[in-house]
Amino acid sequence: MKIEKIKDISILLAEDEAELRETLSEYLQIFFNRVYTASCGNEAYDIYKQKSPNIILTDISMPNLDGLDMIAKIRKYDSETKIIVMSAHSDQEKLLNAIKLHLETYLIKPIKTDALKSVLLETVELIRKTTNRAYVTETTYWDYDTDTLWEKSKEIKLRKMENLLLRLLFSEPNRSFSAEEIFRYLHEGKEEKEFSSHAVTSLMKRLRTKLPENTVHNIYGLGYKVIPISI
Repeated sequence: MKIEKIKDISILLAEDEAELRETLSEYLQIFFNRVYTASCGNEAYDIYKQKSPNIILTDISMPNLDGLDMIAKIRKYDSETKIIVMSAHSDQEKLLNAIKLHLETYLIKPIKTDALKSVLLETVELIRKTTNRAYVTETTYWDYDTDTLWEKSKEIKLRKMENLLLRLLFSEPNRSFSAEEIFRYLHEGKEEKEFSSHAVTSLMKRLRTKLPENTVHNIYGLGYKVIPISI
């Protein structure tokens, strides 16, 4: 049976043992659309800064920069990324030190795939439940906490008016906003400003060049709206 891959959440695997890294990477790719791999802590940290993965699955003992030191660097300014640690039985002392680094859980090697699958799916569910987002495609979402639009974990840079327009649409998903409602919202406090449907149409046209297809829907005779989907 074909498994629907997780497209909105990415994962970084850090493991210095080449054979195990390859095996785990292949397993993770069954579930995740975006899987990044690293062979040491330094490489993992560089990928973390570049890709901002939602989940990190890391070994504790690695060359150059071990797993705990890498996690400590991340936790200096990031308490949100979910981190799962893998360790050998001999790493019990290190595991105790890892507790204060705000981990989701730890897995003892050799890794059992059933246990790994369970932990990963629980973590994905937790991310989705605790993240205040509205998805309009499988990879495009509005973040209500920051009033920003994201596509595949990268923020879509918007101008002030473009952001205000989306803020209005996402304030009431599934509701159509007329061009005049949008215009009045964008120019709140400037009642003397004459309504222009052309100004709204032009703004929407410019905005759509930055957005994935079908992010904003034009409902004939009613206006514009966003339609969230279930992920």
